[in-house]
Amino acid sequence: MPLHVPPAPAPALRSVLTALSSPTAVREARTPSLLGTQGPATPELPLPVHVLDHVTAEGVSATRLAGWRFLIRCGDHAVAAADTMLTPDGWAFSHFFEGPYITSTERALRQAEAMPQPYQPRLLSVPGLYMLTLWLHEDCAADGSEGHPAATDLLVPLAPAPPGIAAHRPHRVAELLPVLTHRAAPIRLLGSPA
Repeated sequence: MPLHVPPAPAPALRSVLTALSSPTAVREARTPSLLGTQGPATPELPLPVHVLDHVTAEGVSATRLAGWRFLIRCGDHAVAAADTMLTPDGWAFSHFFEGPYITSTERALRQAEAMPQPYQPRLLSVPGLYMLTLWLHEDCAADGSEGHPAATDLLVPLAPAPPGIAAHRPHRVAELLPVLTHRAAPIRLLGSPA
């Protein structure tokens, strides 16, 4: 089933296109795969990046939009990614990067395309666990920059995933969120105030 990729804000895309056409921005990015590309590099698959700040005792998650991520494709695969962020003046290019999350994101998106139900893809970052997931939102018509994970949405941990959490295995939010909440809970030291 095809994924329903939400449209990125036009200024976010323009800022990435401007950075890609700037030799200084590409050179200073220190992304060898982007520096060594043969042929045009194009930003594709804009994904809103949400951050999971905390989960309440009732299991309700609090997320916030942190930016938009574009996979930078050269030829038949992504070689890097570009992040944008919201500034007081609007959407702006933040940085280029590469690493295991690029190939893992592509793999998770291919998995999602093979699922029988359509989804809206997003990224969900869990900073307390140094974890990034592909968030497959069931409401394909929703505004990609808003909302919280629904209990029936899917989360696909990207590699590298934290120990004990399998990468690329889809989990319902209702199943994975309690695990994440427990693992990200602060640990009290002996003698510290309750």
